[in-house]
Amino acid sequence: MAEKKTELTLSEEAEAAVAASAAEAALETPAEASVSRVEYDQLKAEYDQLKAERDQLLDRLARLQAEFENARKRTERERIEFSDYAAGKVIEKFLPVLDNFELALKSASSAEQLRSGVELIVKQMEETLRQLHVTSVSAVGAEFDPRLHEALGSVERNDLPDQHVAEEIRRGYRHRERLLRPSLVRVVSNPKQTNE
Repeated sequence: MAEKKTELTLSEEAEAAVAASAAEAALETPAEASVSRVEYDQLKAEYDQLKAERDQLLDRLARLQAEFENARKRTERERIEFSDYAAGKVIEKFLPVLDNFELALKSASSAEQLRSGVELIVKQMEETLRQLHVTSVSAVGAEFDPRLHEALGSVERNDLPDQHVAEEIRRGYRHRERLLRPSLVRVVSNPKQTNE
């Protein structure tokens, strides 16, 4: 019986504690609810402000991306237009040469006259290239330079120094300092100099 009384006492104490905490909660709830509502309104205002700032930044980012894409397209278009313009200027310079070739083909001249006409056209072509800052690479008699010459073979000769260009098969050209194509050459192999 003593055990029952102890259990009952613990139960009553637990009920009393629950009742006391419920009373305290009832007293605190209205005050906390009004503070929570004010905090909620402040948080909501901050949230709305941050959301508006985010939307502005996203809009600005989208505009910047569009401007960048437009600038890229404009630059590409201008590059193509400039390239076409430059090519047109070069082609313009060669049209008189083409006209002279057509005149030579239409003429009923002798072989000698045709040859002298073609020589004049070649001079005109060289002058046009010179105006465009295109120069030929010196080859015959020059020392072989793998940066300027492409060797197709060697020729044994005693009258030229070893490793010099004996003959030019195809002329090489430069535009200012840039090599457009190397000269195709045959290189001297001088046995007298090689043995010494």
